[in-house]
Amino acid sequence: METREHTKANLSLLRERLGSGRVRSAQMLIGSLHPSEIARLLESLPQTERAFIWEMIDPGIGGDVLVELADEVRDRLIESMKTDEVVAALDGMELDDLADLVADLPEALTREVLRSLDHQDRERLQTVLSHDEESAGGLMNVDVITVRPDVTLEVVLRYIRARGEIPDGTDSIYVVNRDNEYIGSLFLSRLLTLDPNETVAEVMSNEVHPIPADTPSLHVVWEFENRDLLSAPVVDENNRLVGRITIDDIVDVIRDEAEHSIMGAAGLGEEDDMFAPVVQSARRRALWLGINLATAFLAASVVDLFQTTLDKIVLLAVLMPVVPSMGGVAGNQSLVVITRAMALGQVDRTNSGRIFRKELMVGMLNGIAWSVVVAVVTYLWFGDWRVGAVIAGAMTINMAVAALAGFFIPVILKRMSIDPALAGGVVLTTITDVVGYMSFLGLGAIFLL
Repeated sequence: METREHTKANLSLLRERLGSGRVRSAQMLIGSLHPSEIARLLESLPQTERAFIWEMIDPGIGGDVLVELADEVRDRLIESMKTDEVVAALDGMELDDLADLVADLPEALTREVLRSLDHQDRERLQTVLSHDEESAGGLMNVDVITVRPDVTLEVVLRYIRARGEIPDGTDSIYVVNRDNEYIGSLFLSRLLTLDPNETVAEVMSNEVHPIPADTPSLHVVWEFENRDLLSAPVVDENNRLVGRITIDDIVDVIRDEAEHSIMGAAGLGEEDDMFAPVVQSARRRALWLGINLATAFLAASVVDLFQTTLDKIVLLAVLMPVVPSMGGVAGNQSLVVITRAMALGQVDRTNSGRIFRKELMVGMLNGIAWSVVVAVVTYLWFGDWRVGAVIAGAMTINMAVAALAGFFIPVILKRMSIDPALAGGVVLTTITDVVGYMSFLGLGAIFLL
C-alpha cells in the first residue's frame, strides 16, 4: 500500500512541476527515485508523457529501469530508441537482468548487445540464455565467488579483499572442487566470525542443496519458501556450479505469477500496457469476449429447448438466474483451490482421489444446505412448494457438478498444456450455465407441467 501511495504522490508532484514549467526540478525528482519507482511512474503515464520523461532519465540507470518495466511498455520505449542508445542503456547491467531483456529484443539488436560485451561476459550471458526463461537456469546470475575446501578462512578473506567487491546479494561463497563440482556453502557470517586458521571444509555448510538448472521457476520458489533461503547455488546435470539465484529473483517470479493469475482470469496479459492504443486493446480483449459470447449462445440454446415450459410457467424465468449463479460461485471456489494446489505441487496421483471426494462432498453439502434456504424463500415469495422443490433439486445438482468441474478442469487443461488461470473460468462458466439451466428447466418440465 505504501508503495502505491508513494507512486501516486510522485506522479502528482511530477505533473505539478512539469505543469508549472519547472523541468529541471522534475528531472531532479526523477533522479532521486529508485529504478523500480521510475518504472512504476512510467507505466502510470500516457505514451506522450512517458517518452518525454524517458529523456530525463540518467542513461546510467536506463537499463535498470527497462528491466523493471512491463514488457509492452519496455518494447515501445526500445522501439523509439536508436541501436547505440539501447546498447549504452544496457551497459554494465547485472547479467541475469540483461538476459531478461536480451531474450525479448529483436535479433539484430541482440547481436549488437552481444558484440558490445567482452568475451567472458558474452559467454556468461549465452550460458543464461541457453536455459528456459522459466527455469532455474533462466533465473540465475552467473557472477559467483567460489573457493576450494582445503584453504583457510584467512586465505579466503585475502582473496575477497583482492577482488575489491563482491556480487550484490551475496550471503555465502560456494565451495567447489577442481572440476567445479559443488560441495557446500561458506556463509559470510562464519567467514567473518570464526577462527581464520580453520579450513573452509571445517566450517562450510552441507545443508544448502544445489538446484538443478532445469528446475521450473515455480519449484524454485517452493525451495526458497520452504527452506528460508536468501540465495541458492545452481548446478548442471553433472553437479557443476553454473550460477546462483538470489531472493530478489524469487520476488520477481512471485510478483509475475500473481499478476498472471489476476489478469489471466480475464483473458488478459500481465505485461499489457495500460495506455496502449484503443484499437489494440480492444482487439486483444475481443478474443475472450467472442469466446464468452459463444458459450452464452450455448447456454441460451439450452433455455430455448424449454421454451414451451417457460411459456406455461413464467415464474421459472424469474428464478432461472439463481441456479447457474450459485453453481458458478461454488465451482470457482473449487477451481481456485485446485489450481493453487497444482501450482504448489500439492496434487499428485497418490492424493488426487481423496481431494476429488472431498471437493464432491463439499459441493453436495453446500448444495443441500443452500437449496433448503432457497426452497423456503421461494415458497414464502410465491406460495408454491413445488417450485421451491424444483429449484432446490436443480441447485443441488448444479453445485455438485460445479465442484466436480472445479476439480477436473484445471487437471485436464494442465495435461493439454493450457494455463488453467487463462481458460479455466470460461470453461467453468459454460458448464455451470448449461447444467444449471438444464437441471432447473428440465425438473420444471417434469414436475410442474
